[in-house]
Amino acid sequence: MNKIQPSELKARLAAGEPLCVIDVREPEEVAAGQIAGAKSIPLMEIHTRLHEIPKEGEVILVCRSGNRSGKAYDFLESQGFSNLKNMEGGMLAWEQL
Repeated sequence: MNKIQPSELKARLAAGEPLCVIDVREPEEVAAGQIAGAKSIPLMEIHTRLHEIPKEGEVILVCRSGNRSGKAYDFLESQGFSNLKNMEGGMLAWEQL
């Protein structure tokens, strides 16, 4: 599994890199705070919303701690997505920056 550190993601976003960040947390979790520009697709909806996730380019998956985004990673990989990264530590680590 390819991973990205929250600090690296933050630096790349600050540099203006156009990144596809998918937040797989539930809507009530997202409402409490989200990475600017991230698209919310709850884990349980990933299979019905594949068309919203680009197959070209890097896709960075985020959840609260890294577990659900890891499950999303495995599922998307099984569906032919290849340029995936899981943000290590999730939003718990992001909030510590």
